[in-house]
Amino acid sequence: MTPPIAADYTAQAVSTDTIGYLHSTESGAGVDGPGMRFVFFVSGCQFRCLYCHNPDTWKLHNGRQVSVEQALSEVAPYARFLKFAGGVTISGGEPLMQHEFVGELFHEIKQRFGLHTALDTQGFLHERVSDAWFDDVDLVMLDIKHSDPEKYQALTGQPLQPTLDFALRLKRLRKKMWIRYVLVPGLTDGDADIEKLADFAASLGDVVERVEVLPFHQLGKDKWAQLGMEYQLNDTPIPTAEQAAHARALFASRGLKVT
Repeated sequence: MTPPIAADYTAQAVSTDTIGYLHSTESGAGVDGPGMRFVFFVSGCQFRCLYCHNPDTWKLHNGRQVSVEQALSEVAPYARFLKFAGGVTISGGEPLMQHEFVGELFHEIKQRFGLHTALDTQGFLHERVSDAWFDDVDLVMLDIKHSDPEKYQALTGQPLQPTLDFALRLKRLRKKMWIRYVLVPGLTDGDADIEKLADFAASLGDVVERVEVLPFHQLGKDKWAQLGMEYQLNDTPIPTAEQAAHARALFASRGLKVT
């Protein structure tokens, strides 16, 4: 079964002014948005995805506590390079669990450095922020983990509809999106499920700049063991190149740009 969500995890999501919790950072990421990115990986996530490769990010207070000013000081040395090479992405964990800290951090990155900003999220908590919160976000990388509500719930421990509602909200706001889809053999590789998601993505129009099909991997399974948790996908194979190409072709058949 999906690991349970402790009640205090969601309670801890309430922001404490400009203080946040960072799991880690990466200064030369090439897969977290356009160009080269400085990435803040924040702590805290209310999802319990069976294929999660960073279960150590689930608890909010597992991260190091920083102020917005301290976080800005970490990106500042790279700002001149990032201005023409890429930008800053805030990922997780789930950034919207720390929406006040993340929102202020995005705002200051825009005001001080003028950098391209990207938010990597599953969008479940989008209702806790206003439309104006997204003014400092140039791109949303929206992780939609399945198109079938029951399978989504079994895979993540949470309902699908809030994520779909968030995508429709981004369409209304004319906010650029990359939709991300993890291809897991036996879980997310069904043609009908992929086609259903492809139809939904196509219905969002030109705000969807691309769909990223991300092949499942086993790089995080040791973390589950270290945390004393059962990892249910030990025997799940990684997708073949042919399987990944087939999934991409299904998305592309709806007129979507796919990588």
